Amino acid sequence: MPDFRFLHAADLHLDSPLLGLAGRSPDFAARVEEASRAALDALVALAIGELCRFVLLAGDVFDGDLRNIKAGLFFVSRMRKLNDAGIPVFIILGNHDAENRFMARLEFPENVHLFSTKKAETRTIEGLDVAIHGRSFPQRDVVENIAQEYPPPLAGAFNVGLLHTACIGHEGEHAAYAPCSVEQLRNHGYDYWALGHIHDRRVLSERPHVLYPGNLQGRSARETGPKGATLVHVADGLVDKIEHRDLDSVRWANRTVDVAGAETLNDALAAIRAAMDEETATSDGRPLALRLKLTGVTSLHGELTLKRALLRDEAETIAAGLSAEVWLEKLSLATRMPPAPAGSVDPTVAGQIAAGVAGIAEDPAFTEKVELRLAELKAKLPASARAEELFAQLRESAGARARDLALAIVEGKVTGDDALR
Repeated sequence: MPDFRFLHAADLHLDSPLLGLAGRSPDFAARVEEASRAALDALVALAIGELCRFVLLAGDVFDGDLRNIKAGLFFVSRMRKLNDAGIPVFIILGNHDAENRFMARLEFPENVHLFSTKKAETRTIEGLDVAIHGRSFPQRDVVENIAQEYPPPLAGAFNVGLLHTACIGHEGEHAAYAPCSVEQLRNHGYDYWALGHIHDRRVLSERPHVLYPGNLQGRSARETGPKGATLVHVADGLVDKIEHRDLDSVRWANRTVDVAGAETLNDALAAIRAAMDEETATSDGRPLALRLKLTGVTSLHGELTLKRALLRDEAETIAAGLSAEVWLEKLSLATRMPPAPAGSVDPTVAGQIAAGVAGIAEDPAFTEKVELRLAELKAKLPASARAEELFAQLRESAGARARDLALAIVEGKVTGDDALR
């Protein structure tokens, strides 16, 4: 069997919106809205440049119901580029693809094979002793173990299983579709399992290799770090080595910044700048969408809470100074006030007010007002799981934020005018 290379990718989610960008910074969103297409272009260029014998796409090419047929036509045009280079492409439909109304209307070039939704099947490549086995999702919610139905390995061939699955124990936050165990896949007799569905790079087994390449392009601050595809080298009929190649065109980062030692607002901003410097240095020159979370027990807590808008403005100014390609996606506060010394009582009027304010979160009247306000907001929003999650967060944090604001005013760290800004 001659040595060869192939490319394994999954979860392209072509034309998926980069969540969180458009709402705050339309200019940045406009610059990166083509991110998923740019990543696909990079994938095609890599396959051609590395003289890959074939490309595997392990599901979720599109992001659910295709909203724009142009995205489908763009994908087909890139498959034609691979066709012109003599590179076959093998695709299975994942849970998102199964929702797609336009998928069946796309006319793929002859190099593309889309696996059946009815049962697992095997395809071979002319002039290469390779057998690729796969099955597409017939609908979004596939809860059975479809890997059990995959054909036995083809004798004398390098056997590949193409599967969209949440391997048991590796689901993370992903839906448990087409569940199977790593041990089951190892024992099936294939040389390589090309998995999709989990958006993190994970090598679950070697000899045989069972792995997720991760998604091609991060879509939100929950999908951080390098994204791309896996280049597989086969020698003497065995996987010789694998290389994860970064193909994303926009990088996401999620960073916690400890400001416990900060004594002034400028100290906190210096910690933010240091974190931004470090994240920018590791983004490989790509546009960077950055989420920061300030933590630590600090006397600045009340001031930071009241001056949240100013803090964000200053942080955005720092980001702009670093690069036009760095965007602050979100700045959140999880700092805490230092505890009062045990048994201490401040006899001053301010101290008595502070003591009363400290219990505001448990005041039934305050809780009732919060619930009334949330009910007003809820009536204006469509029902959804995300809305319910938002209301739960607001309900949980309202008392603490009100207490912190009031204490900051009482202690003279900020003025009432600051609280109104």
